[in-house]
Amino acid sequence: MYSTRFQPLMSGHREMKRRVFFVSDRTGITVETLGQSLLTQFPGFEFATRTLPFVTNQAAAYSAAETIRAATREDGLPPLVFSTLTDPATQYIIASSGEHVFDLFGTFIEPLEGALGRESSHTAGRMHGIGDILAYERRLTALNFTLSHDDGLGTRDLHEAEIVLVGVSRCGKTPTCLYLSMHYSLKAGNYPLTDDDFEQIKLPKILESSRRVLYGLTILPEQLSRIRSQRRPEGGYSTLAQCQSEVARAEQLFRKEGIPYLDTTTVSIEEIAATIVRDKGLR
Repeated sequence: MYSTRFQPLMSGHREMKRRVFFVSDRTGITVETLGQSLLTQFPGFEFATRTLPFVTNQAAAYSAAETIRAATREDGLPPLVFSTLTDPATQYIIASSGEHVFDLFGTFIEPLEGALGRESSHTAGRMHGIGDILAYERRLTALNFTLSHDDGLGTRDLHEAEIVLVGVSRCGKTPTCLYLSMHYSLKAGNYPLTDDDFEQIKLPKILESSRRVLYGLTILPEQLSRIRSQRRPEGGYSTLAQCQSEVARAEQLFRKEGIPYLDTTTVSIEEIAATIVRDKGLR
């Protein structure tokens, strides 16, 4: 349920508010990604999004359509609806639910059918289903490896990693590794640099066998201090002076050892991962 009452127009410099629905016959990941990408092109709006997944039959479609109509009645303004439904019957029901329904698959399926000279399968969830069992198993293997090699754990077989992220604590190593394993099926490990590693500004011995797959992450000390303060506000761990010292020495180590590195301060996890894959020539 939404507690915010939406108005068609907001005056002055206040953001205009608009409700958005993502409708899918599977998890909704695809329609969310496409829809959110399109919405980023419209600054000045505050979008309240809701995903309606697993709309796999007409009953579910009618239920989703009523949810959309209820939002129209409540807001006095039709919501934006993005859909990746593949069944024409369910898509017709959703299309009749409001004025602004965007059929993201339908926009491209018909031209593709013409280009390929063949009708599409209209099969739901092919992108996220287990269509290739070997690829699925590889992703699970990569994820298990990443979970067991997080934050310097399981260093004995770290040489098997396809990418190892290095950096100070709380600079984004763990979420980036998880993204790399989930979306790129890469065995990703990470190692946190500590004061002990900075004594000689030298690559820790445990990382020598992984030198070719190392990639450094850094961050502005001010941002690092804010992040650490949320986790452990007491003690010297989160002070600006400590963060400045650690970041400076980490970057010095990266330069000395020839390790490529990226400032993560204003970069999303998705962008960090894509940059690493590009820079290291990973597949």
